[in-house]
Amino acid sequence: MAVNKEERYLPLLPLRGLLVFPAMVLHLDVGREKSVEALEKAMVDEGMILLATQKEIHIEEPSPEDIYQVGTVARVRQMLKLPNGTMRVLVEGLKRARIERFLDNETYHNVMIEELSEVEHDDLDTQALMRSVLDHFESYLRLSKKISPDVYTAVADIEEPGRLADLIASHLPLKISDKQALLEQLDVQQRLNQLLDIINNEKEVLELEHKISSRVKKQMEKTQKEYYLREQMKAIQHELGEKEGRLGEVEELREQLAALEAPDDVKEKVAKEIDRLEKVPTSSAEGGVIRTYVEWLLELPWQKETKDDLSIQKAEQVLNEDHYGLEKAKERVLEYLAVQRMVKKLKGPILCFVGPPGVGKTSLARSIARALDRKFVRVSLGGVRDEAEIRGHRRTYVGAMPGRIIQGMKTASSANPVFLLDEIDKMAMDFRGDPASALLEVLDPNQNATFSDHYVEIPYDLSKVMFITTANTMHNIPQPLLDRMELLYISGYTELEKEFIAKDYLIPKQLKEHGLTNDQIKIRMDAVRKLIRNYTREAGVRNLERMIGTLCRKAAKQLVSGKKERITITARSLQKSLGSIRYRYGVAEQEDQIGVVTGLAWTEAGGDTLSVEASVMPGTGKLTLTGQLGDVMKESAQAAFSYIRSRADDWGIDTQFHKKNDIHIHIPEGAIPKDGPSAGITMATALISALTGIPVSKEVAMTGEVTLRGRVLPIGGLKEKSLSAHRAGIKRIIFPYENEKDLEEIPKSVRKDLSFLPVSQMDEVLKLALIRSPLEHESNQV
Repeated sequence: MAVNKEERYLPLLPLRGLLVFPAMVLHLDVGREKSVEALEKAMVDEGMILLATQKEIHIEEPSPEDIYQVGTVARVRQMLKLPNGTMRVLVEGLKRARIERFLDNETYHNVMIEELSEVEHDDLDTQALMRSVLDHFESYLRLSKKISPDVYTAVADIEEPGRLADLIASHLPLKISDKQALLEQLDVQQRLNQLLDIINNEKEVLELEHKISSRVKKQMEKTQKEYYLREQMKAIQHELGEKEGRLGEVEELREQLAALEAPDDVKEKVAKEIDRLEKVPTSSAEGGVIRTYVEWLLELPWQKETKDDLSIQKAEQVLNEDHYGLEKAKERVLEYLAVQRMVKKLKGPILCFVGPPGVGKTSLARSIARALDRKFVRVSLGGVRDEAEIRGHRRTYVGAMPGRIIQGMKTASSANPVFLLDEIDKMAMDFRGDPASALLEVLDPNQNATFSDHYVEIPYDLSKVMFITTANTMHNIPQPLLDRMELLYISGYTELEKEFIAKDYLIPKQLKEHGLTNDQIKIRMDAVRKLIRNYTREAGVRNLERMIGTLCRKAAKQLVSGKKERITITARSLQKSLGSIRYRYGVAEQEDQIGVVTGLAWTEAGGDTLSVEASVMPGTGKLTLTGQLGDVMKESAQAAFSYIRSRADDWGIDTQFHKKNDIHIHIPEGAIPKDGPSAGITMATALISALTGIPVSKEVAMTGEVTLRGRVLPIGGLKEKSLSAHRAGIKRIIFPYENEKDLEEIPKSVRKDLSFLPVSQMDEVLKLALIRSPLEHESNQV
């Protein structure tokens, strides 16, 4: 690079967003004070000025560091002062120059410069480069519509390679940094190479723009064509009077699709099906199938949710308003709300309420939905045998439709409802599949985000749904399904709880439904107590509510007929309204008896007491069991019999009793089937009492299973059994030691009146149940 050592001093005009090459002539508008002063100074010194570009366009008062070092020496040809105070000047670029030093001057930028000379190559390579640049520039002009074609004519005749490069660069829409690089390049051949690269790059960009523009244009033309054709079809249908034709259906569906809140893959699927529907002839049956499918997809709540009310206080109030007791279930719901409030997003829990009929499982689920302020949907699974009831039918079948899960989501119109699957233990299976297995995906929190319905085909997100299932017993639910649910046991109500429920919930509800007021009818609590004991036998309160409704109807009849103005129902008048008592609750024995033991049983209607009788008579050693016993109870009797034979000598019983006597074990009420693993110690005690002649205490009732070695095994339903014992007037309950943990569930009022005696061995049972120990017998009475 050759440098002219002659030093010159010129005023500097910083340019913003603009660069001037040598041989360029253009107009500039100058408004900054220092720039105006520099122009005026230039006009005094033969009109010469240095034009250098700012690195950043937004800087109002540039410092030396903000200005490129290489600029162009220019001559001011004309200068005109405009009314707004700015100066319009015509400048002509002359020569490249470098700023060597900025001189101190407050009114304008004054710089010392060194003029730069170009390095030229007068050879064939340079000529070839010039031609190549011109050819590519001509191609660029054909693609670009921003530069006039006349520009090529202006530059084609230029023979100086440096001037050619500068002039072409000045017409290209380049970044200032690229133009500055060309300005700073003094080697003409290198400048031509740089320019050639830039032109080629700009050509590629233009070609790509043309491709995109062409593609967009074709798409617009296609859309306009389709719109035109649709409008034509509308006009033809209108002329023919076919206002409700296929096109109208398609347009309506497309409008619904535009308003649909759903993932992109769902919208894409619906759009394809609508396009298919549009092409299907009106007379074709397939059109109806496609339309039904599209309508299902459009009506499902893919992303539409309700906002949860996470107020713990409100939820607790709602649950207490609707239900008395059920503390564990209520506590679990409040825990869910608390966690939801902490983490903002929680997978819907799968709760399973297990309990007898009428205890409020279904209504509790409805109350949970009200407490959360969610939509509620209920699906009954009782008697469902077909897997397609859960997963839906494939669209190839005639009359195909989604399964009950998707139907329920459509009914809810929300992606996060409380979804109740009622009577899950009543499902069955046959040759059409196993619906319980199909529910595994629905009730698995890690899988139900992509639940697959055969009809819908697109995975549906069930992870935000709060599933609640109900069952009377858990024995009929498959183990894999149980594993995916959180079990909450809702046991039967105590008599005291039923009285509260009748007083605070059932009686006001029935009075309102029958149009009665508290001034017209009064049901006393002794009448309610008798209703509970003698007219209903249930764990829940469904029949109790039904009986209260019967009393209200009979009272309404008397009031309307004018026979009475006010009716009071007491325990004495109850029989007149409802007839003879229907049930007798178990009552404790009045005296100590030999071979008779009060046992405790669990039924779906709650707990009950039953007498187990054992009789020994001369015979050949035959064991008879009566009372319609199930296999489990028969096996318990056999185990008790074997255990007594093994310990006969310890209790003073003739070791050959089983050969000399016939033994008969009977449980009254033979019409009622009885089964379960909790009568072993009861039958063993009755048999030992009969064999030894020692009476059993009338104050004692017992429950527990016995092994061949005399161990007492745990049982279930201790709460219900204890309630029945309390109702029957029993004072002491013998129960397995391992069931001590269940005592917490028993109401305090019941625990206060009963003595609970835990045992682990049969010897302990005999000490507590018999009025004296069998070891006190010196001879067997049998």
